Amino acid sequence: MAPIISVQNLTKTYANGFQALKGINLEIERGEILALLGPNGAGKTTLISIICGIANPSGGTVVVDGHDVVKDFRATRTLIGLVPQELTTDQFETVWNTVSFSRGLHGKKANPVHIEKVLRDLSLWDKKDNMLRQLSGGMKRRVLIAKALSHEPSILFLDEPTAGVDVTLRKDMWHVVERLRASGVTIILTTHYIEEAEEIADRVGVINGGELLLVEDKEALMAKLGRKQLILELNEPLDKLPDCFAGNGLSIEAEGNRLVYEFDTRNEHESVASLLTRLGENNVNFRDLSTRQSSLEDIFVSLVGAAK
Repeated sequence: MAPIISVQNLTKTYANGFQALKGINLEIERGEILALLGPNGAGKTTLISIICGIANPSGGTVVVDGHDVVKDFRATRTLIGLVPQELTTDQFETVWNTVSFSRGLHGKKANPVHIEKVLRDLSLWDKKDNMLRQLSGGMKRRVLIAKALSHEPSILFLDEPTAGVDVTLRKDMWHVVERLRASGVTIILTTHYIEEAEEIADRVGVINGGELLLVEDKEALMAKLGRKQLILELNEPLDKLPDCFAGNGLSIEAEGNRLVYEFDTRNEHESVASLLTRLGENNVNFRDLSTRQSSLEDIFVSLVGAAK
């Protein structure tokens, strides 16, 4: 099946010479959740803006469900819902009218039943007659999400959708995302909350300095780049490791009271069982053990750091 979004050799250079995107190639599969991670200024918002038709590329092509985003803007824009970072709303309009008007802007006929469902899903139904200026920042963020869903898009872009909002909204948002994915909607998410990407994304892309460093299946990425640690709390402190353990990934911490065995998940220096046996044979005894695996955040930090 052809990807729903295909980005080929995409570049963006501004009038001042700043190159925001440098030859981005990306294919997004139909029905997946893709998380785009990157520091501020990495190019995430520029990439989204071009795909959504808000900004023009300097070079390359973007095709959305068979439509070129420049040559066939109207067709592609109807397919896409966008939740931007900025709170851009008409402060003197009601919630109901704002969301309904957004549906009309995309050429869709009025559908009060759908609008009501969206507002209820986002816990906005009791605010439907309130003007936007009467809402808190978190509620305004919910309205932006409702506007993006008003015309029933098949692709949804969420650009830092939960930045600066409360835990309740985050939970509501992810419940909506789960339902949308179940209905076949493709979702592209940018976030600073890496634990959110770790929880809900199918694939993860890391962008930095206008370059796409990688796009990988989340589980495969963590298996390939993640590391594991076996942590042993010792019965008696050690001044140094026995010579036979030199160079096998074992180190002393906590003033000699702890051993840490760090290993690549694909290529262990030796099996954990073998290590524990050898420690016992050398009279290195422990009272407790635990393990730790690299998180997506650890991997992200290492990738961005290596690209500098």
